[in-house]
Amino acid sequence: MIRLPKYIHNSQGTLWLTEDERDNLKISYRIKEVVFEEESPFQHVMVLDSFDFGPMLVLDGVVQTTSQDGHIYNEMITHVPLSIHPSPTDVLIIGGGDCGAAKEAAKYESVERIDLVEIDETVVRASKRYMPEVSGNLSDPRVHYHYADGVEFAKRHTAAYDVIIVDSSDPVGPAQALFEPAFYESLRRALRDDGLMVCQSQSPIFHGDIMEQTYRRIGRIFPYTRLYTAVVPTYPGGLWSFTLGSKRELPEPERIRFDKTALYANQELMRRCFSLPAFLKERLGPSAGAQLTK
Repeated sequence: MIRLPKYIHNSQGTLWLTEDERDNLKISYRIKEVVFEEESPFQHVMVLDSFDFGPMLVLDGVVQTTSQDGHIYNEMITHVPLSIHPSPTDVLIIGGGDCGAAKEAAKYESVERIDLVEIDETVVRASKRYMPEVSGNLSDPRVHYHYADGVEFAKRHTAAYDVIIVDSSDPVGPAQALFEPAFYESLRRALRDDGLMVCQSQSPIFHGDIMEQTYRRIGRIFPYTRLYTAVVPTYPGGLWSFTLGSKRELPEPERIRFDKTALYANQELMRRCFSLPAFLKERLGPSAGAQLTK
């Protein structure tokens, strides 16, 4: 009998990945085959070829990105801050082992250096080889890979970056420290005077407490904070949040200019992603997002 990887089960001759999102919610994906599997020093890493979403990166049984919809998340976590900054030259990406955010950041001609700090080399290796739709098999010479702890890496830098992108997984295991106030404080120090950072802040529907905690913590450290959203089908609930922290005043959405080639992001969407649903404004306050002026 062939031994299946943990997190994969066979049901009537069909392979399934069942993601345990919470006590009351399980999400199952029908799988064609296990493309890659390895137990790294940090986590269990798989690339699975799924029927509806194509190859997907799975860490400890949780889907991180897929070839079908991974571009949505990567474009929104990258292009929003890089479009807001007037002329970014140095970019730090913490996490982002699928290389998708780095691929998007490399579209900016003003960017001279991209430091990608991923604790798990296995994630980068698997993504570049088996998920080219996400990673683009990235080989841009401006991208420098650091297989290190992102928290410690940020502590060692002062006024070194224009934009910092925190592309973390859920706040468990190795990623938990990326949601702590001390980490956000180190990001503030690592940014230049006109710098800004962004992090994914989880589902407004299923992880509202983490989203609010992230928004409040960043708001206590950065003078300007704003939350925006995007819809990523494979993330629980679909609706996903991102939180910006900036040292300088953030422009109103209608002033954002975006002209890069993308599958999801365009100028209209980049502006309207700051218009928040009523329940989010009630929870976070009216200043959390920003409405377009008429």
